[in-house]
Amino acid sequence: MKAALRLIAVLAGVAVIATPVGCAKKCVKAEEPIPVPPPPKVEEPIEGDMGAMTGQFEFSLKKVHFDFDRSEIRAGDAELLTANGNQLIEAAGKGLTPVVTIEGHCDPVGTSEYNMALGQRRAQAARTFLVKLGVSADQLATVSFGEEKLVTQVEAEFEQNRRCEFKLEEE
Repeated sequence: MKAALRLIAVLAGVAVIATPVGCAKKCVKAEEPIPVPPPPKVEEPIEGDMGAMTGQFEFSLKKVHFDFDRSEIRAGDAELLTANGNQLIEAAGKGLTPVVTIEGHCDPVGTSEYNMALGQRRAQAARTFLVKLGVSADQLATVSFGEEKLVTQVEAEFEQNRRCEFKLEEE
């Protein structure tokens, strides 16, 4: 009797071990081909970004945005400014020194005079950042448009208006 119970216990253990566990439809079968990953996506410039050719060097200068009533560079925008600066530094290494005008913009909240000054502080903050990065100060000009060139007049989207844009001067 004890031998029969041991035999049943052993057979039950073997049955548990031999039973496949729950991946009937989820598991990849050996005969299924492994899909080839798609080719890397070429990143298109974001609408409104400055993309231009100077000589044999293509620029794609991204605009940066600011918090309400502020001119400090935000962390994410510092990365964009660094990328912009690296393009200008790389171009200078190839003998190209295009002049870039940094345009400061604001939303329509506040007086026109205040927004002109705020737009200038924003443009100057971006310029100072780029100069500290190593871009020649002679390549950078600033201008404020205040609230004159709005992207949107929808109040819920005013953050799009609080920006600096980078324009290459024609050579």
